[in-house]
This record gives sequence, C-alpha cells and structure tokens, in this order.
Amino acid sequence: MRINSFHVKELLFLLISVSLFVALFLYNQSIRTQVESIQKTGILRVATLNTPTTYYQDNNGEPTGFEYELLKSFADYLGVELELIIPDTFGDIFTLVKNRSAHIAAAGLTVTDERNQNFLFSPAYAYSTPTLIYRVTQGKPEPKSVADLENKNIKVIANSSHAELLRTLKNTYGYLKWQETTTSSVTELLEDVYEQEIDYTVSDDFIFDAQKSYFPGLKKSLALSKPKPVAWLLIKQSDQSLQRATQRFFERPATQELLVKLKKKYLTRQTRLGYVDIETFRRDLETRFCKLEQYFMMAEQETDIDWRLLASIAYQESHWNPNAVSPTGVKGIMMLTQAAAKEVGVADRTDPVQSVMGGAHYLEKVMGKIPDRIQGKERIWFALASYNIGYGHLEDARVLTARAGRDPDKWSDVKEFLPLLTQKEYFQSVRHGYARGYEPVLYVKNIRNYYDLLDWELRKAKIEAAKPPLGPAENEGEIFMPGASQDNGADAVQEMIDTIPSTL
Repeated sequence: MRINSFHVKELLFLLISVSLFVALFLYNQSIRTQVESIQKTGILRVATLNTPTTYYQDNNGEPTGFEYELLKSFADYLGVELELIIPDTFGDIFTLVKNRSAHIAAAGLTVTDERNQNFLFSPAYAYSTPTLIYRVTQGKPEPKSVADLENKNIKVIANSSHAELLRTLKNTYGYLKWQETTTSSVTELLEDVYEQEIDYTVSDDFIFDAQKSYFPGLKKSLALSKPKPVAWLLIKQSDQSLQRATQRFFERPATQELLVKLKKKYLTRQTRLGYVDIETFRRDLETRFCKLEQYFMMAEQETDIDWRLLASIAYQESHWNPNAVSPTGVKGIMMLTQAAAKEVGVADRTDPVQSVMGGAHYLEKVMGKIPDRIQGKERIWFALASYNIGYGHLEDARVLTARAGRDPDKWSDVKEFLPLLTQKEYFQSVRHGYARGYEPVLYVKNIRNYYDLLDWELRKAKIEAAKPPLGPAENEGEIFMPGASQDNGADAVQEMIDTIPSTL
C-alpha cells in the first residue's frame, strides 16, 4: 500500500496544529489568575454561616444578613453570581477554603496569628474585642479578672478565635478550663448563659452588642485581648489576585458607604424592652402566638400589611389575649372600639379571626389617610400613631411641627411635637384640641420593639430549623445559590467545581 506524501505532510501539519492549540490552551489555563477563573465560570463561592448577624433567609424566603449583602455587592463588583456554602460546623468553613471548595470564608472572622499562618485576609471591615459574657445574678459577683474564671463552666465555639485565645491564656493561667462546642453560632452560647446552663462564654463585642438587648441580664465583663480586625478569609497561595480584588473593592467610597448602612441595619438594631417585658413576650410567644399566627398571615394576604407588624400591634394592644377588655370598653386581640368594629364589619370583637382581620382592615383605612408623599416606614409609623390617637390629632401635631420649621413628613420630627398637645398654649392653637400626645409616641416605640423582638425570635427559629440532622453521613455543607433551584443545585455546582482549572 502506497501513502501519498502530500497526505503525510497534511496529516503532520494537522497534528502539529492540534498540539500547538492544546499547548496554548493549557498555557493560557496555567496563567489565568484566580479572579479570571472566577469570572470565567461566573460563580463566586463563599463559605459562611447561618446566623442572625451573617446570613439568613427573611420572612419571604429571600437571602439577607450583613455578610450576605456585603458579599453580594462584591460578587456584583466582579460581575459574577454569588453562591453560598453553609457548613454544618464553624470549623468546616476553614476546610472549605483549604480544599478550594470555596474561594472565600465570610462569617465575622477575626484575624489571628494562627490563621495568618495558613490563610490570607481581605482588608478589615470591622474591629472586635473578645469579651467575657456573664449573666447578672443575685449572689454571684461579676468576674473582674482571669483568676475569677477558675472552676467555672465556660463554653466557646470550637476552632474559633476565642478558643485560640483561651489556649494562649492557658500558658499563663494554667488552671483555666473550658469546653468547646461545634455549634456555628455564638447566639446559642448566649442563650446557654442566659438560661444559666453555663457560667460564661466569649463573644466579639460588636456581635454581642448587636444581640444583647434580646438577652436582658447578660453583660460584658473582661476584655480578653486588644481589639482585632475582622475580615474575609482566603487561601494562602502565590496567586493573590482575589485578595487584591477585595482590597480594591473595600477602597471604593461606595463600599465604605455600604458598610455604614449595613452596620446600622444589622449591628445596631436593639429593643429597649426590659427583662420582664422580654420574658413575658417569650412566654406568650410559646403559649398564645401559635394559636393566632395563621390569622395574622391571612390578614396580610387580604391587606398586604406585614403580618409581623399586625402581630406586634396585637401584642401591644392585648398581649394576644382574645378576651382582653379595657376600662374604656375596647375589646379583643386588636382592642377595637365599637365604632371601629362597626366600620370594618366586626360583629364579635372577642372572636380572634374577626378581631385580627378587622384590625388589619382598620389599619389599612388609616394608612389610606396618610398623604401619598409619605412612603415606606415613615408611612407605617404615622399610620400607627393615627391608629392610636386619631388622624385629626396626628394632623395637629404635624401642623405644630411645620410651624417650628421642622419636617411634618418625618416621624422623628413629628414625635417630638405630639406630646405638646397636652399643653394649653399648643392644643388651643390647633383644630382638634387636647390629646394625650405622649401615648402614640410610646405606642409606636413599643410596637417597633415588639416587631424587632418577634423578628429576632422567628429568625432564630428558622435558623435552628434549617440545620441538618446530625448523623454519620453528614454532608460537607449546604449549598445555597440565590435564584437557583435547591433540588439539583449541589449536583450542578459540583459539575462546575470539577471543570475549574487547577490554578484555583
């Protein structure tokens, strides 16, 4: 058999061309930076935790939380989608970064000497001081030195910066002992201290400050070290393109503005309720709320008013007691007057369904009277004040506000003038006369506090319910990709992971 020399040359040329193409492809793959690889796949994978101060799903099932919003902004900056991986334990977030299943770990992580040996960090976006937390209890003095911790029941999260700190302190204070738990949330440890199941725990001060009002009686004691930076954690490698990208991201004025907004939104929200108020609320949540929850949700469907707001109003009005009656004759869960009940078609004010639905429709009517230019939360606060004191008196307070050169469309301004309706020189100068103007101010404040407390308790319950059952065949972590189906998301993500270049 004879082979045409022309065909041989053609075949050799083809083989050389393919070899050159493959070599060039592999070369390009090898020099692609980590950021370029992330942008190529279109996915930024982040290990985080399901906690009230990092990431959770809100009442509508939408992702939210301090870390989530900050990470989403970073993913948008890179032009990619954000994918969250939720491990079962705190320590697993480091494993996910080490084995390159996640590009970043973000969970309020403190920069420590031990972590610096194994990882890189983004610029700091906060600073924290590890602080001993205790419960004020009669007969038990506040711990004022490390010596006071001897023979005490102390518990911290395993693999946390707090466990690392205690190991360092033990070099000096040999008697120091503690337990380490695999829980992923310091909130659970705060609850243990609150329930007096343990004596102390350690929390970053900014995390505790964001939650302390929900645990009346818990206090900060010893600062166990100087403030340390809090940052995102990345794998330690020669390619530092992702770290440089985080530096550019945090340097942007827009990011700095976002941080101010997020800290205010997630780390400074507090209820001003006292110990007895919170304990009573939690008791009523367990014994009364469960019987009424569905009615508030039904009312939201009819009126489009947040059911948690309706539940908070009901708690302020009656403590969720269907048979509540005031000395003035208002009745039921929503404490409707006879006139208000008649206006919204409520025949039996003590019937829970009628009362909740009637109260929601009445608030809807009140909201309709608020000027259209007042929107958002401002509209809600004005409507609540009107629900309490009457629209006419609210308008009088707005008139007084405008006369003083303040903004009659801002609740923070108007609430300062409502109490003046008790003073003759002011109420005689407006249309509707005297009113106990301090009452709607307190009314709105309490409802806002109850709303925050209800939201907090529901958030904790949702996070607890989302935890996978413990067992021998635990997964490395739950993968959450906003906007993607959760039924086949893990398989799709694993397929992506398998195709990512080894340079990652």
